[in-house]
Amino acid sequence: MSILEIQGLAKNFYLHHANRDIHSCQNIDFVLEEGEFIGIVGRSGAGKSTILKCIHRTYLPTEGDIVYESLAYGRISLAHASEREILYLRNHEIGYVSQFLSIMPRTTAKEHVMQALLETGHDSSTAREKAEEMLGYFRLPEDLWDIYPNTFSGGERLRLNLAHTMVKNPRLMLLDEPTASLDNKTKILVKDMLLKLKQQGTSMIGIFHDLEFMDGLCDRVFNISEGTFA
Repeated sequence: MSILEIQGLAKNFYLHHANRDIHSCQNIDFVLEEGEFIGIVGRSGAGKSTILKCIHRTYLPTEGDIVYESLAYGRISLAHASEREILYLRNHEIGYVSQFLSIMPRTTAKEHVMQALLETGHDSSTAREKAEEMLGYFRLPEDLWDIYPNTFSGGERLRLNLAHTMVKNPRLMLLDEPTASLDNKTKILVKDMLLKLKQQGTSMIGIFHDLEFMDGLCDRVFNISEGTFA
């Protein structure tokens, strides 16, 4: 059974200062099955991240549709869903791991991970326990847990992003270069956790430049530059 259908997706950006349109991803069609992991590769600037941001509704598609099979709403268009519906889906069903950390001001690392669980209805004691377990798993030093992450290194921020998203065991997970600034030992931890989540039924779409990392993880690979699945 499919969990996500991308239908004729296209996204353009208008540069006002240059009075011109920039065409990002164009004519994208694919179906993600439940429990499947699709990897997306392609040249820089081909629109890989744009696809994920359209699914997450950070961007609104210029053309086409994104249909998601939600537990809460049934079959729903992510391109046309209300802001309230999108917010609920982000909190409860759809996780997104970015290369860049986005966090509320004056929020510590542990509070950031806890918040992901508190938003889904977990009590504070359970949220704290699970947050500490996930931060420990990704080897974020314990002396950083109660620190504001604006001083973190790139690798530490990415590990915090991973912990924040994966602690929820999302039904659908979007990964934008989740190993970009990680050392090899941490990459192994990430891969092991992704395999665990996949076994538990999480469906995933990930962008990778590390083709070796994708081996044994992705069920299919979509090459956006060629518009085909390898």
